[in-house]
Amino acid sequence: MASQPVRRRSFLQSSLGTLGLAGLQRTSAAEGLRAGWRAGVARRAITPKTSVWLAGYGTRRAPDGKLHELWMKALALRAGDTEPVVLITSDFQGVPRSMSNRVFARLQQELGLERRQVMFTFSHNHCGPRLGDDLIDYYPVDAEQEQLVTEYTDQMVEEAVAMVHEALADLVPVTLQHGSGKTDFAVNRRNNREADVPDLLARGEPLAGPVDHAVPVLHVATESGKSLAVLFGYACHPTTLSFTTWCGDYPGFAQLQIEQQYPGTTAMFVNTCGGDQNPLPRRKVELCERYGTMLANAVAAVLKSPLSPVQPALQTAFHLLDLPYLEVVDREQLQGLLQDGSAIRARWAARLLQQLDDGAEFETGSPYPLHAWKLGEELLWIGMGAETVVDYAIRFKLQYGRGTWVMGYADDMLAYIPSRRVWEEGGYEGGSFLYEYGRPAFRWRGDLEERIAAEVDRLVRQVSGASR
Repeated sequence: MASQPVRRRSFLQSSLGTLGLAGLQRTSAAEGLRAGWRAGVARRAITPKTSVWLAGYGTRRAPDGKLHELWMKALALRAGDTEPVVLITSDFQGVPRSMSNRVFARLQQELGLERRQVMFTFSHNHCGPRLGDDLIDYYPVDAEQEQLVTEYTDQMVEEAVAMVHEALADLVPVTLQHGSGKTDFAVNRRNNREADVPDLLARGEPLAGPVDHAVPVLHVATESGKSLAVLFGYACHPTTLSFTTWCGDYPGFAQLQIEQQYPGTTAMFVNTCGGDQNPLPRRKVELCERYGTMLANAVAAVLKSPLSPVQPALQTAFHLLDLPYLEVVDREQLQGLLQDGSAIRARWAARLLQQLDDGAEFETGSPYPLHAWKLGEELLWIGMGAETVVDYAIRFKLQYGRGTWVMGYADDMLAYIPSRRVWEEGGYEGGSFLYEYGRPAFRWRGDLEERIAAEVDRLVRQVSGASR
């Protein structure tokens, strides 16, 4: 569990002393309902000003321009006098825990926010910048590039902390309403060859494999009815594009279009378990814009339909679950990979051997972040670290019912998180590829879905009042 917050007055606490963010107490449900929701939003442009490479695809990708701005955004929510929560969304490919932990520590120190009160999500956009040691062995980098990434990451920590300060300092009375739409450009990439998809679609033939085409939407409106924020999700990799121009991929286009349709609103995107889903066909800007339009239209259709209110009550729970590896690599295995045909694997082996030479001992597993947030009786948000496959969203929505959002890509870009089915099938998302993420192992143990599901259930029971 998270440690107790440091008791010191911050800028925010000094200027808004009655909020008492470092020592908030929960009120009764009746008091919370009377007081209502309050919300604040803030945003930061995060497009690098230096030649930090674009993340993803494992190659040297120096930027050659900007199609549109990249963003990091924050939505702060508070029900009555209960503890606030902050959801951060971003156009990053992957936020490593070495970065997000710094943000969480600062927010606890300066604002008294515990881990259970903050989720830091990233869209997994492959036209966004590298961060910290995310996919550290993936790129053929030099010292100059690593310095640029370090400086940019440091800047993003500062921007994230300042953004949360701003969102919490500007809470206004709001109403929350939710609904769900649908759009269908996501394709299960494990079950459909990319080259076959255009012809299958042209012939009207069904595609194979599980998908989650739901578009959950949360609308945050002021007392006057003005749209303050629109949060929406979709389960699909933002990998329509593979060029070297800064761009938010289809979520970026969708957010821009929503903000144009609803002036003054802040549009925010979360990836709802798209680890094994691709936008297909792809590789053209016009396709990327089309998918962004399809998603924005699905959101707009929800906003124009009758929405369900979310009552002002809020409960949060968080846990770092230990996910064990199937087998930790040893020196002999690493020595044999120094001249491997895969440059990524060879760089990984060399780095881990250096760690062993320096006296390090490899962990037998990795801490995995899990959140459960209950908003009123209407919404349950489940936050999951890294690249979760679609099976998790399908499972938890069936288990916990209407109003369940399963948000992948939260807090830490540590690896693919396969379901039991995907693990048994193997392949890229479920097989021996943890080395690409720098882990000292090739595979997770096969029971990771059971471990995750049991802990999620415990957290859900906690926020639902079934367990204290």
